[in-house]
Amino acid sequence: MDSQQEQLHQPLQNSMHGHRQPPQTPELSSSESSDAGSVYDVDSKLEKVLLDNELPYFKRLRLASWIELRLLFHLAGPAVFVYLINNFMSLSTRIYCGHLGNLELAAASLGNSGIQLLAYGLMLGMGSAVETLCGQAYGAHRYSMLGVYLQRSTIVLTLTGIPLVLVYVFSKPIMIVLGESTAVASGTAVFVYGLIPQIFAYAFNFPIQKFLQSQSIVNPSAYISATTLVVHLVLSWLAVYKLGLGLIGASMVLSLSWWIIVVAQIVYILRSEKCKLTWDGLSLQAFYGLWDFFKFSVGSAVMLCLEIWYLQILVLVAGLLENPEVTLDSLSVCMGISSLLMMVSIGFNAAASVRVSNELGAGNPKSAAFTVKIVTLVSLTIAVAEAVVVLALRHVISYVFTEGETVAEAVSELCPFLAVTLILNGVQPVLSGVAVGCGWQTFVAYVNVGCYYVVGIPLGCLLGFIYHLGAKGIWSGMIGGTLMQTLILLWVTFRTDWNKEVETAKKRLDKWEDKRETLLKN
Repeated sequence: MDSQQEQLHQPLQNSMHGHRQPPQTPELSSSESSDAGSVYDVDSKLEKVLLDNELPYFKRLRLASWIELRLLFHLAGPAVFVYLINNFMSLSTRIYCGHLGNLELAAASLGNSGIQLLAYGLMLGMGSAVETLCGQAYGAHRYSMLGVYLQRSTIVLTLTGIPLVLVYVFSKPIMIVLGESTAVASGTAVFVYGLIPQIFAYAFNFPIQKFLQSQSIVNPSAYISATTLVVHLVLSWLAVYKLGLGLIGASMVLSLSWWIIVVAQIVYILRSEKCKLTWDGLSLQAFYGLWDFFKFSVGSAVMLCLEIWYLQILVLVAGLLENPEVTLDSLSVCMGISSLLMMVSIGFNAAASVRVSNELGAGNPKSAAFTVKIVTLVSLTIAVAEAVVVLALRHVISYVFTEGETVAEAVSELCPFLAVTLILNGVQPVLSGVAVGCGWQTFVAYVNVGCYYVVGIPLGCLLGFIYHLGAKGIWSGMIGGTLMQTLILLWVTFRTDWNKEVETAKKRLDKWEDKRETLLKN
């Protein structure tokens, strides 16, 4: 590790100076230059600092760290806020349902963790293709391609959402076949019927979100999400308690809230001066090359889906344990806390992806490598602090979700396992963000299969059912799979040849831009 750290601060080999430099940034308006131009001025400064062998090592490290931290928190701060707000919308829906009764909490939890995550994982994963392509294209100043990537991704995701509707419609028999009780399956079906419009909100939201993030435009999404949360809380209260719509009312309000976010973001893109270089309007080019774009998106989808469905499968397995309502409720509370706090790491995941993809597109391998180390260290530090807080509050934290004493005791017993998970989640999502920024989605998908489905789930079932450890055994299996995945990604990431990644990014962009030029000629 020390030798790698020294290599990070050594000058590039002379052969790197022969690489083609990205074209100069087109002239921007004053508002754009203050937002986007400043980012690239600092990026260039970071690369120069890392290459300046005349500076003492520790001074160079201090200057580079300060530059990178400013860039990371500029991106991660609003991104964390957006992910927290969006996650809290789902969490607040479960809280409203939980105060209707334990059965309603179990139904809403299974609907969120068992059915809704199917669509969420698939849509978010396929939308991550935009994150790679837009991030690298923006770093290489190929601005006109960003809008085309956005539209292609939206079309592909909308078509993908159509068969997902069938899963929602037939959710009750699916739950019964998987071994859930008739009462829980019926409640889950009622809840997910109201989430069908949310599928297509995802199809628009995730490409738009990645399109904006790749340009370091993050504050508008934060303002939109915060405003929508207030509307969501008020409408949920009216639907559940005043109008008595119960589970279906809560889920329909959640779908409406996601569509409010989508419409607001579209209005921003159409009216903002900051997007005029990257958004040229609707284009027929978006309908060409859809199959190739779909295949590229599938790698991203498989990577993330295997990760999200891993948790989903563990929840379904937990429903087969004795006293399933208490087991599901306690796991739901702990996973709700984990998901909420993981939004911090996912915010840094987004920042890492943007920073790495931008730097690779701009031809800055030293900056890309340095970003990986700084963002991993910062995210891990925050995760350790979160774990300490959860352990300190383990006896009272469940009462936010439910009033049951039995569930509260079960949650308290799971909190040490939750703390370990939070620490691992401080590293693993960041490394996944690096993978997306580099375009390694297919490789990570193979890693996820091995770690989650060959190690994690069998280990959890063995401990939970054979050794009678129940929910704690299932969670231990989850920890085992996540730990193995994290170690593999750490090993691969810190052995990466970043000069080679710059060349790979350039070839990827040339391939897609060549496709665009052919379409224009046709």
